[in-house]
This record gives sequence, structure tokens and C-alpha cells, in this order.
Amino acid sequence: MRTALVIGTGLIGTSAALALTARGVQVHLADHDPEQARTAAALGAGTDAEPEGPVDLAVVAVPPAHVAATLAVLMRRGAARGYLDVASVKGGPRRELQALGLDAATLAAYIGTHPMSGREKSGPLAGTADLFEGRPWVLTPDRDTDTEVLNLALEVIAFCRAVPVVMDADAHDRAVALVSHMPHLVSNLVAARLEHAEETAVRLCGQGIRDVTRIAASEPEMWIDILSANPGPVADLLTDVAADLDETVRALRALQSADDDKRVGGERGVRDVLRRGNAGQVRVPGKHGAAPAVYESVVVLIDDQPGQLAKIFADAGRAGVNIEDVRIEHATGQQAGLMQLMVVPQSAPVLTAALRERGWSIRQ
Repeated sequence: MRTALVIGTGLIGTSAALALTARGVQVHLADHDPEQARTAAALGAGTDAEPEGPVDLAVVAVPPAHVAATLAVLMRRGAARGYLDVASVKGGPRRELQALGLDAATLAAYIGTHPMSGREKSGPLAGTADLFEGRPWVLTPDRDTDTEVLNLALEVIAFCRAVPVVMDADAHDRAVALVSHMPHLVSNLVAARLEHAEETAVRLCGQGIRDVTRIAASEPEMWIDILSANPGPVADLLTDVAADLDETVRALRALQSADDDKRVGGERGVRDVLRRGNAGQVRVPGKHGAAPAVYESVVVLIDDQPGQLAKIFADAGRAGVNIEDVRIEHATGQQAGLMQLMVVPQSAPVLTAALRERGWSIRQ
């Protein structure tokens, strides 16, 4: 691939363009808002000048509702040898292209894809060339997809240092409803409880509520576009969640009962939902996409000042211990926090002793 046209210079389009440009591809940028394309160009993502002729690949990075129409315009004018989109839903765009009257030969030059990466921020200024590094990038070819187009898509994924995953389009849409779209709405529902909560209650927020509500900070308009393109699977999942919530509410009410049998039943119901949560959580892939591993936490009190993180990582390195994961819980009203260093169990005593020897305060 030597030339590409990126339509849509938001977070995903700009990030892909930055990665392609860094690998020597001549990237042309276009957006319904020319200022966005100029901003992306100024960041080094390519040029906002129109290509002189057909490019090797057109990358459509527009909201799901506009993917099919944008692709149809590009295909009818022969803008590229191959075409792909990066929308978060895959079944709808292909069906819409067929409904727009594009023949099988033309559709063979298109492949639907979805990079499973993003940020809470949007727009070209949020773009980064390493956004997709190590992340799954779904490809949804069908039996008519041209091999050359599939190879171009794989080349893009390689340039972006992502990991290709091949799926059926509708299976993909059900999967992202489960692991992305439904959790996003649930996060928002939890965060919405805080909107009018008393300030004294909100001040008690800890790492747990931060983890649950983090993705609720995303741009609402972007998510309206996403959810509008995949409403059925998301609604089906939320129906199941609602049924679980109803059962959990009944179990909690039973725990308030003066009747011993009802309390026992309520406890059984709450325990069941917690057990099912445990069983689901352990299926979430672990480090580098491998099976989840069991780590032990070494908790260290750190001051909120420059150099503390670098120092503790350096001390762990001197002890020959690899830090598998890190979590920080900031103290309320103090310039300090608790840093959880996740390590393999056999390394925990070694790290604890080494850090104590170097003057760190360890919390049990």
C-alpha cells in the first residue's frame, strides 16, 4: 500500500492516518468539517489535499449511520482499489450497501472492520499513532470479498500494530453489544445515580466507583450514533440485565424480612448473583489476551509528588520483580495514595522485603 484516503478525521480516523503516515503511506484526509481535516493534517496525519487519482485503499471512519452512503459515493466514483470502514457495527452497513443497489462485483472491493480500541476523548486532537497497538482489530470478510482487499486490510492492521481477528459480521455485532455497548449504558446508569446525590456521599467515592463509571465520561453524541446502529442486541442484553436486577431487588427486600425463611431465600439470591459475577469476571482475558492469571497485591503508601512512581518501579526492578499490573487509590484530603503492585504470588514476599529495606511503607 502506497496511498490511502481517510474519510473522517475523528479519533479513529486520525489515529489510523497517523499510523499509516508513519509507515510511509501517502495519506489524504477528508471530513465533512474541513477544519477537522486541516487539524489532522497539522498533526502529521497526512494532507487535506484531494488525491489526483484512485488511491490503494479508502478508509471510512464516519459514524455508523453514514458508513454505507459514504462508501457508495466513493465506490461509484472509483476512488480506490479497496474500501474498508472502521465502524463499531458491521452487519448493517453491508446490508445497506446492497439496498443502495451496488452490485456484487463492486461490493467485493469492500470489507467491514472494527478496531477494538478507543478513548473517552474524541476528535483529531485525541488521535495517536499507537492507539491500536496490541488491540484486536476485527475483520468481517464474506465469501465474495476480494483477496486483494483482505490483504490491504491486513496491511493496515499490521501498520497499526493491532491483532487481526476474523468474525462473521452479525456475530461481531452481538459480541460488541455484550462487551462494549451494553456495559457502556450500564456504566452511565450507575454514574447517573451520582448526578443529584448529596455532596457528602459523592466525596466518599473510591476506586470501585471510578472503575465502574470511567467509560461514562465518553461523548454522548458519538454513543447515540453507535447505539442507533446496534439497538436490537443491546436491548436484548439489557432485558436480561433488567431481569437479574428484578431478582436481586427481591432478594434484597427479603433480607429485610422478619421471616427467617425469607431472609435465607434472600441471602441465597444475593449469593447467586455474586457467584455468577465471579464466574463471568474470571473469563475476562488477562495480560496480553492470555488466560487470566492470579496475582498477589503488594500495597505501598506513596506521596503525591514527582518521581515517586519512577522510584518505586526502579526499586522493584533492582529486586528482580516484574510488576504485572498497577492500581492507585488516592487518599481523600491527603497528598498521598495507596499503590497496589500486582505480582505473581512467589514474587510478593521478595518485593515486600526489598521495598521495606528501601524505606517504603507497606500496608497489609
